[in-house]
Amino acid sequence: MQLVVARVGRAHGIKGEVTVEVRTDEPELRLAPGAVLATDPASAGPLTIETGRVHSGRLLLRFAGVRDRNGAEALRNTLLIAEVDPDVTPEDPDEYYDHQLMDLDVVLKDGTEVGRLTEISHLPSQDLFVVERPDGTEVLIPFVEEIVVEIDLEEQRAVIDPPPGLIDDRAEIASSRDTETDGDAEADGDVNTGRDKDTGSGTGGVAGADA
Repeated sequence: MQLVVARVGRAHGIKGEVTVEVRTDEPELRLAPGAVLATDPASAGPLTIETGRVHSGRLLLRFAGVRDRNGAEALRNTLLIAEVDPDVTPEDPDEYYDHQLMDLDVVLKDGTEVGRLTEISHLPSQDLFVVERPDGTEVLIPFVEEIVVEIDLEEQRAVIDPPPGLIDDRAEIASSRDTETDGDAEADGDVNTGRDKDTGSGTGGVAGADA
């Protein structure tokens, strides 16, 4: 099975190094010197990692045969793909490969169905579950332990405990209606305009999921 483990970023220096956006929880294994990686587009590879080092918090790689800045820039935005045994699982029991999570049933803690996990979006700030609901719409669930409280591969389900408004569109609609009502009342002079109004709140956080 092929898994995307990184995306090539900009060139670093003049000797062929590139920054990479890591998309694996096991970079020391998947992006180690000597690793041979397929690429997307395929015409850019395969690429053999010659050296790797961390600089200012970013992983820098140099590939065999890439010796200057022009060669490094030519690889920008290339996806690096590793061949992985589908039966192999990460050493950390709290980490998962994308293929392990695909098609999981996503439910609330009380068992209420939310939908089916169809994709994992790997963003620089966090990973997101893309969940298809029964009506065909999609909802994005941050893959953080405060929200995704359980992954049960045997039962093929992910249990979530979302904050108010994350998956319930009606909560947003009700909030909007409340605001309109308050506005109408203030216009009629029936409400003390100096009082505080409720404000919405958001969530954030990051939890790793192997790509």
